[in-house]
Amino acid sequence: MHFPGQGQQTPQNQTLFQTFEWHTKSDKPSHNESHSPGSHYARLARLTPSLAGLGLTMFWLPPGCKANEPSGNGNGYDHYDYWDLGEFDQKCRRNTKWGSKEELGDLVRQLKGNGVEGIWDAVLNHKTAGDTTMECWAVEVDGEDRRVETSAPKKITPWIVYNHDNRNGAYSPMKWRAEHFSGTDWDQRAEKHAIYKIIDDPANFPKPGQEHPDLFKKGMHRISRFLSGKKSDTKSTIAMKRPGKDWAEDVDDLHGNADYLMFSDIDHKHPAVREDLFRWADWMIQENGLDGFRLDAAAHFSYGFARDWIARAHEASRAKRGRDAFIVGEVWTGKVAKITRWLDTVGQGAYAYDAPLVSDFSRVSKDVVAGSPNADLRTIMRSSLLKERPQSAVTLVTNHDTQPGQAAATPIDVRLKSLFYAFILLRAEGLPCVFWGDMYGTRGKQASPPACLTSGNRSLLPDLVFARRMFAYGQQTDYFDAQSVVGWTRAGTHDRPGCAVVLSVGPYNKWSTKKMQVGRPGEIWVDVLSDPRQRVEVQIDQTGSAGFHCLGWSPAVYVRKDVPGVERFPVQFSLDVYQQ
Repeated sequence: MHFPGQGQQTPQNQTLFQTFEWHTKSDKPSHNESHSPGSHYARLARLTPSLAGLGLTMFWLPPGCKANEPSGNGNGYDHYDYWDLGEFDQKCRRNTKWGSKEELGDLVRQLKGNGVEGIWDAVLNHKTAGDTTMECWAVEVDGEDRRVETSAPKKITPWIVYNHDNRNGAYSPMKWRAEHFSGTDWDQRAEKHAIYKIIDDPANFPKPGQEHPDLFKKGMHRISRFLSGKKSDTKSTIAMKRPGKDWAEDVDDLHGNADYLMFSDIDHKHPAVREDLFRWADWMIQENGLDGFRLDAAAHFSYGFARDWIARAHEASRAKRGRDAFIVGEVWTGKVAKITRWLDTVGQGAYAYDAPLVSDFSRVSKDVVAGSPNADLRTIMRSSLLKERPQSAVTLVTNHDTQPGQAAATPIDVRLKSLFYAFILLRAEGLPCVFWGDMYGTRGKQASPPACLTSGNRSLLPDLVFARRMFAYGQQTDYFDAQSVVGWTRAGTHDRPGCAVVLSVGPYNKWSTKKMQVGRPGEIWVDVLSDPRQRVEVQIDQTGSAGFHCLGWSPAVYVRKDVPGVERFPVQFSLDVYQQ
């Protein structure tokens, strides 16, 4: 048999690992210390060799810049200072929730020593908890349509001055002021919460009513709507762009314009902001050893800026490592067209999370648990980015935002998670991401154990990750020809074996069979997920086919019985992560 690319070594499959959940425990170093064995960075450094051996090749690290909340409850998304990675005494502490800058350096060195890439969670959308207030011009906007102004221009005093005095200009001299932001959510003078759009001094621009006098007379001007005391009906009025400073236009259309998300919204059009964030990308890659970035809230800041910033990150990465940085954007929406719009704008090989696929998993899960006749595995990626743009999709089952208790919680029955993980890990399309909370369990008020547990309290997730590393190679042939049982085969390559995978949502714990062609008559294939004391076996018939068996609500992964690596299943893996 001839394999494409024969003579060249087949590279190992890439697998992304999200290294945290929303309630991850981290005993960061005390105020004047640089190291703590209980910090999350230190824990990850200890875990790296075993996780790399399992087949996890990229670690999505948490947002580790200095943040506001001393308890760490914001997990770093309450971003304060880009240039403080746990080094300076700011916000009542030196270290971040996750550890110190020194511990981050130790972790990065451990990652590189084990062939793992470090992917930084970059919060480029906003800052919070400024050092002091300053006066600036602003208007309030409608919460449901951010294009609609609901107040006259007025002066507010937000906490929007960032001097970073204790950093004393180290790494970056920039001091942030109102002109570096486009919006905020608090006026200290009025002691009022609202969405404020920061604007230029109205005296420097045409007065209200002069830009569109015909609309003003008809009661459709933004100021006349405010004076009338009526909330704008955006279906019948025209959302008019304010002269001068305004929201970015090249963002998602959620709430009319999705530029504002939370806290103090960064204005990525400002030259000083652009230069500082470009230099930060250089610094993170060239000085701190990161290999790529997750762009948090990518739908909420300028797509054009994201494109330019990614280009700068690639340039820095090529200078440092000889290849582009890894980039994945969070455009969390159920509409694939919105995700592909971002991908098409930024280009340059960027990925995006497949949020619609998570919704598909949730839909199938609900139907299966309810016993609905609509439960159909053939529709498992009906709405997905994986279907439309497989080369750009980072596939996942759960993350820190969709886990139970979070605002975007997406219910997926834990008994079906092994099936969905088999789907993302063992197919040819997409780059799969494994969630810390599914690997080790979650903490918090809605704590949950590790996912994919068998009746013997063994997790199948490490086995599935290792099966991807060992066996998920070669041409894929699908057998999506039955509602409750689907399968596919991977043909292998000249130097790596293939596999046959079956997923069943038939009656719970009852056997189903999927006949598939693997082309190797007479061979014995075994399900590596089954009990090693009584492996489920099938023999390939003279036509090269076999009926591959699978229990309901489960996956099965078959490989040739004598292929190297079978003896390593089940994988020896400790789930008690906080004791390691």
